[in-house]
Amino acid sequence: MTLTPGVDAPTWPDGFAARYRAAGHWRGETFGGVLRARAAAHPDRVALVDPAPWRRTWTYRELDERADRLAAGFAARGIGRGDRVVVQLPNVGEFVEVVFALFRIGALPVYALPAHRYAEVSWFCSFTEAVAYVVPDTHAGFDHRELASRVRKAAPGLRHVFVAGEPGEHTPLSEVPCAPDGRPVGPRPHELAFLQLSGGTTGVPKLIPRTHDDYLYSLRGSNEICGVDADTRFLVVLPAAHNFPMSSPGWLGVLYAGGTTVLCPKPDPATAFPLVERERITMTGLVPPLALVWTEAAAAGRHDLSSLELALVGGAKYSAEAARRLEPALGCRLMQVFGMAEGLVNYTRLDDDPETVVTTQGRPISPDDEVRIVDDAGHDVPEGEFGQLLTRGPYTIRGYWKAPEHNAKAFTEDGFYRTGDIVRRTPSGHLLVEGRAKDQINRGGEKIAPEEIENIVLAHPSVHDVSVVSVPDPYLGERSLAYVILRSGAEPLKPAAVKRFVRERGVAAYKVPDLVEFVDAFPHTGVGKVNKKQLRSSAEQH
Repeated sequence: MTLTPGVDAPTWPDGFAARYRAAGHWRGETFGGVLRARAAAHPDRVALVDPAPWRRTWTYRELDERADRLAAGFAARGIGRGDRVVVQLPNVGEFVEVVFALFRIGALPVYALPAHRYAEVSWFCSFTEAVAYVVPDTHAGFDHRELASRVRKAAPGLRHVFVAGEPGEHTPLSEVPCAPDGRPVGPRPHELAFLQLSGGTTGVPKLIPRTHDDYLYSLRGSNEICGVDADTRFLVVLPAAHNFPMSSPGWLGVLYAGGTTVLCPKPDPATAFPLVERERITMTGLVPPLALVWTEAAAAGRHDLSSLELALVGGAKYSAEAARRLEPALGCRLMQVFGMAEGLVNYTRLDDDPETVVTTQGRPISPDDEVRIVDDAGHDVPEGEFGQLLTRGPYTIRGYWKAPEHNAKAFTEDGFYRTGDIVRRTPSGHLLVEGRAKDQINRGGEKIAPEEIENIVLAHPSVHDVSVVSVPDPYLGERSLAYVILRSGAEPLKPAAVKRFVRERGVAAYKVPDLVEFVDAFPHTGVGKVNKKQLRSSAEQH
């Protein structure tokens, strides 16, 4: 592995990079340049629609010009190439403007999700040495301005807080844009475009460094597989900062193709179905729990969903039984997606037979995606058997940002990423996902690191020990269960008290344990470690 100055993470060795360029995967494009090109090619085509609280639209020319003005304003405030900016905005037009403005000047968006709270955001800002933080005024009843004030005290390097809406004590985002003084010297295609969040298993997420070259290739590949073109109208119902709705093919893929992105403020059918009808949506992406809700709600037939052509379902395992019900209910094609923000993305194909679509999680985007399936010792398993998934390729990272110790465990010496997923491969090359080797809980597509929650619960004065495991759930896929051992002589606790204690520590709501059970002891392995495998087996009885 090699290190590029200023990148702070291993990148592709020169030989691999040359091969990917020769194959046409990396074309020397940047996100800022792509938007500029689309604005020149079809300036009056609608690029973006934000329907709430009133309908706003941006043509490609308007989006390009607004990105330029916002980029100039950021630069005037001292934000420049390589600076990190934590962006925590919901599905609003300002999110897209901010991201493209940062792309223009070569600053790096660090994508925080709307559900993140003080514990996560303060770490993002401190660890990345962020110079700015962009938030809404309020969202879903939560005041992000107050959060920003707390974060600013914890991250002294944070020079700016920009607020979309009423700013409070901070700077209104609306005052930032100014007239550009020429065009900024933007990033080069092989340099970083942004930092994404992993779903890590050890507390706060690792940061995933994505370059313009590698991520744009994944967009082009996704667009080709999904049939995205200038007529595509994509509804973003999941948080726009998630990798799945951003790039599979997502709003970035649709903008790359010159189509129209429509932002949905909430994912529920009562909000989304009227938008599908009014905006004549042709494509969207859903996580399995949401797909199930949409499937059931569509039976009421209150809205015209006939424009919808393709629903992509990913982010967590989608059961075959639920998958069989989607197409008849929504009247559109289903495509399963299995991937990771670190890189590899698999899709079922439009010409796959129906059984393959509902029973597998697809095959890789690229002919240069290398996939190995190995046993615990790292040896390849016989074809068709389950094993741990390893991968490397033209859009799979070679290391996390500023995490050398973790990289030594997460990547092989020859650059394969250890995904932690247990899969097997069919003769057609499609992958079937059984589960994960990593001790991570996938709650409806939101990843929970048990160790983070265990550390919080352990801080309770009445708690002696705790172990957090997953519980199968027909709706979310998995829920979290905290097994708690109380201290000898401690006052009895109720499950609600444990949940409240976690919630009050300022973590995202989805991380609060769904279930709490008090036990006298944990099962242990032969070397004295808590036997989580046995705990999970017991949890399946819930």
